[in-house]
Amino acid sequence: MSGLIGKKVGMTSVFDDLGRSIPVTVIEIEPCVISQIKTEETDGYNAVQLAAFSKREKTTTKALKGHFDKAGSEPKKYVTEFRDFIPEGFELGDELTVEDVFTVGDLVDVVGISKGRGFTGVMKRHNFSGVGDATHGQHDRARAPGAIGNASDPSRVFKGKKMPGRSGNERVKIQNLSVAKIFTESNILLVTGGVPGRNGGYLKIFNKSKSDIA
Repeated sequence: MSGLIGKKVGMTSVFDDLGRSIPVTVIEIEPCVISQIKTEETDGYNAVQLAAFSKREKTTTKALKGHFDKAGSEPKKYVTEFRDFIPEGFELGDELTVEDVFTVGDLVDVVGISKGRGFTGVMKRHNFSGVGDATHGQHDRARAPGAIGNASDPSRVFKGKKMPGRSGNERVKIQNLSVAKIFTESNILLVTGGVPGRNGGYLKIFNKSKSDIA
């Protein structure tokens, strides 16, 4: 599945042809360097490795610097693979731009790291409704999870029980968003709806409408 690396800028809204206000996410997509091409013969699977967003050389390891030198590229911050995607007519060191991969109306999946919420209770983490009415002197118990297991049998808490704990900061995929607008001059892509992560977070945008570049 073809795709590119992007950075979440924020959210806004645009008007469609019928005059309806459509919420969209603004994604910055710099030209992505092809830093490696993997094939079935040499690596056991087909994939293209892309790198984007410049990184200082002093913070780059020698191994990574050598890897980017092979592609004739400066060090990059974000490196990732797109499996079963080898763009035709492109070679190691070439750049893929937003108009090379996306067109208006394409269906896309967006993958990112969700916002970390720290340690949270079950109401915020799992959308529990609470225990009973918060009246007649009842205080924090209204937000308690309630019973978590039987006493004598089986005398334990089952694995996977929804409990308080760390919330967010997980890999999240939002599927079947559509490309609303493309601004090629400023490397900006607008997709309908929201995408995971904070503003400034890195994203992988997969194009579901086409798997390769002719």
